[in-house]
Amino acid sequence: MAQAGDMISTATGSVQCPVCSKYFESAVINGHLDVCLLKGDTDSCPSPTTDERGPPLKKPRISAEVVPPSPGVNKPAAGAPTSSMFSLFQTNKGKSSLPREQCGSFTGQQSATGAVNTGVKRGAVNEAEPGPAAGAETVKSHTSGGQPLSVKATRGLSARAVLTMDKPLADMLRPNTLEEYFGQSKVVGQQTLIRSLLDSQEIPSLLLWGPPGCGKTTLAHIIASASKKNGTARFVTLSATSTSTSEVREVIKQAQNELRLCKRKTILFIDEIHRFNKSQQDTFLPHVECGTVTLIGATTENPSFQVNAALLSRCRVLVLEKLSVEAMGSILDRAVTTLGIRVPGPDLASPKDQDQTDGHEPKIYIEQKALDTIAYLCDGDARAALNSLQLAVQAQVSRSSLSAQNGPPQEILVKEAHVKEGLQRSHILYDKAGEEHYNCISAIHKSMRGSHVNASLYWLGRMLEGGEDPLYVARRLVRFASEDVGMADPSALPQAVSAFQACHFIGMPECEVILAQCVVYLAQAPKSVEIYKAYANVKACLRNHKGPLPSVPLHLRNASTKLMKQLGYAKGYKYNPAFSNPVEQDYLPEELRGIDFFTWTPSDP
Repeated sequence: MAQAGDMISTATGSVQCPVCSKYFESAVINGHLDVCLLKGDTDSCPSPTTDERGPPLKKPRISAEVVPPSPGVNKPAAGAPTSSMFSLFQTNKGKSSLPREQCGSFTGQQSATGAVNTGVKRGAVNEAEPGPAAGAETVKSHTSGGQPLSVKATRGLSARAVLTMDKPLADMLRPNTLEEYFGQSKVVGQQTLIRSLLDSQEIPSLLLWGPPGCGKTTLAHIIASASKKNGTARFVTLSATSTSTSEVREVIKQAQNELRLCKRKTILFIDEIHRFNKSQQDTFLPHVECGTVTLIGATTENPSFQVNAALLSRCRVLVLEKLSVEAMGSILDRAVTTLGIRVPGPDLASPKDQDQTDGHEPKIYIEQKALDTIAYLCDGDARAALNSLQLAVQAQVSRSSLSAQNGPPQEILVKEAHVKEGLQRSHILYDKAGEEHYNCISAIHKSMRGSHVNASLYWLGRMLEGGEDPLYVARRLVRFASEDVGMADPSALPQAVSAFQACHFIGMPECEVILAQCVVYLAQAPKSVEIYKAYANVKACLRNHKGPLPSVPLHLRNASTKLMKQLGYAKGYKYNPAFSNPVEQDYLPEELRGIDFFTWTPSDP
């Protein structure tokens, strides 16, 4: 019999039960405790409410609220429900009574109480659980007390309420269907192979390659929503920036259990997969090969350089282009429609001519020019565009609230100037260590070679405004002065060297005009590559020579000692300044006499 020695006593002589938190007289507490414990043991066992062959019912979530103790003395009522406190201690016991063959033990989800948490860290793995609605992505808000809020529900809220949520607008308005996915029709259009595979839920392993904000993560979420709707696959999200190899192995182990016991596939989404090194990427190879997991990786870097070749051969690469201005406009229009923000008509000088404010919430308007400015300045980055829209509207809402605290709500108009205030300059895509670095330097080199002054200046500006080291650009200009201008304008090389020294002296931003001057000079200069080609022929001659290289002729050697003179070094050499006329003398080895590297090619006999 359980003892009540550790019960909590009150001044009136009553004792609190540690199971149901009710108070009883000291004389009856022991009997009540036996009944309470026995009933809690019975309630913790799974109830056979379904057929044994059917799936087990999901355990109800246990409320975190604690029921305050009843005042006075309470007797246990027959059939009273057991307290959630006792169920918390019976979690392991309740789980052990379930058959091990049932699939619910291997879904990777936490138990109802969350007391047992083994395997992958919950902060690094985000498994998409089946939701009540197909493709309804959820967000949390301050206004809803931290409860999930579907994206569709934002249409029922005011713009002020949505904009004060604790998530970026780009994440709250993330599409859940391909019909809302704009700008990538070449990849997932109606007649594409990938679209047909996605519609039939035959999802292959994919590598999504594209610039930031083009829709890589969104496409993965659309696949996740479709998987939840059809129940065909389990979707797990990892980020290569914060996930270890052991966590990846744990997810793969869970995927093996799911496939073996529940016949359900696992789709594994790895964001920023290029952050994994080669050995970490090798972890996926056997499991992608045998179909244990379907891998979807997202990267902003060229997969040819950043992804293991063996993994690359097992995945299909989808190249997502930078979003066009038209696609950005469609995305922004969808955002303002969802938020209930209105665009004044072109024939109306003021939004006041339209609907007046209703209630205590002011109407929010935004100029079409402001939306166009965001679409143009964000350089195809939808995430930057939506977040810029959120920033501009939030700023005007805050100013309106401060200026009209005691008066009636005023209409809010977001103008083009407000947008430009948040976007001080264009959102330029440039990575000094990535592929865009080499793309831009190649573009400026070829533009100068083609004598296109405007293109040369443009690509120079792309590099410098993107944060490129000016000395790197100056070094490339020195190389260009000899490679492409050469003897057609011998002063080009001193110009380039002077530009390099000037950049070294004063640095950015003052040196940008010096580089611009040098670029224009080299672009307008006459071009000649004969020196470049001639030296390339010399290298080819040396590399293609069969046998030992020919010796230096004796008359060209330096006779610095008496022994060398006795051996014939420098014998017969004609000192050119000593002659008034050109000197007939051989300077090449006998095997190469008569060769002209300016006209010779490696294919010549």
